[in-house]
Amino acid sequence: MAREYVNHRELVQFAQDKVNLPKIKADEYRAQARRVREKLEKYLLKLPNFSLRKIMLSGSLAKGTSLKSLNDIDMACYISGAGLPRSIESLLDYLTKCLRSAFPNLSPDQVQPKTYSVTISFKGTGLDIDVVPVLYDNDPNWYGYLVSQDDGSFLETCIPRHLEFIRTRKLKQDKHFAQTIRLVKYWVKHMKSERRDFRFKSFMVELIMAKLLDQGKDFSDYPEALQHFFTYVAISNLNEIIYFTDYYSKSKILNYGERIKIIDPVNEKNNTAKLYKSHEAENIVNASLEAGDAIDAAMKATTKQDTIYYWQKIFGPTFSI
Repeated sequence: MAREYVNHRELVQFAQDKVNLPKIKADEYRAQARRVREKLEKYLLKLPNFSLRKIMLSGSLAKGTSLKSLNDIDMACYISGAGLPRSIESLLDYLTKCLRSAFPNLSPDQVQPKTYSVTISFKGTGLDIDVVPVLYDNDPNWYGYLVSQDDGSFLETCIPRHLEFIRTRKLKQDKHFAQTIRLVKYWVKHMKSERRDFRFKSFMVELIMAKLLDQGKDFSDYPEALQHFFTYVAISNLNEIIYFTDYYSKSKILNYGERIKIIDPVNEKNNTAKLYKSHEAENIVNASLEAGDAIDAAMKATTKQDTIYYWQKIFGPTFSI
């Protein structure tokens, strides 16, 4: 009965108003990233010991899963050369010096090395661009090594295949796959604001959603699509191994001992959830149980006030109709 108050149409409107990065902003950010790429390409071509092979957007902006609150974007910088530093700290320091020279109008504090990247901060727009170095050795599929966000070690990856992985699934259900991901990411954002110890990174959300899509779940009705996600997490207790065979066979998958096992679709040796402890998994499962119960209650509520109350338990006080 409560579907007369909050249905698919209302969640579409909520997403447009509060969740999604507006197209005009996304285009503005892509244009700024393009200017950074062009300026960096021009500068790095002058360096004899530095071979720039490819610069490309990565992360949520490239995948089309960004939230309205986005204020930083990732750019993968594929580099090679015999003179490149091979230690993580030296590599990031070297790239920092290159970027500061390429952008002389920026103050040194606007170009800073981080754990896995070098961040360029633009004061005018408030946008940060994280330039992520990828050590490249002429692999035809563009595999290389970047610095892991999890523990700072070198991690094999393939940015073009990551983007292709999401793109092929977006094609299966047009806009609904990406939109459901954005809605779940917004729920995660709300959970993090409510619970200090809540962790659930976006890549894991995307891969769980991809698994559900591959299993034939329909995302065209957003209340049901969200319930698919929360029900899976709650029932599976995150005990199932999640993997994909787009780029490797099942026989290559290792026996992982971590609590959560969500395997990188382009690298079977990388468990994207390897650092999540048991209590963090339980936090995700319990929060998903609560969210699923809230959707059920919203679908059974008989007043607009009660319906909104239950949806706000999922999305926070910003949810309104």
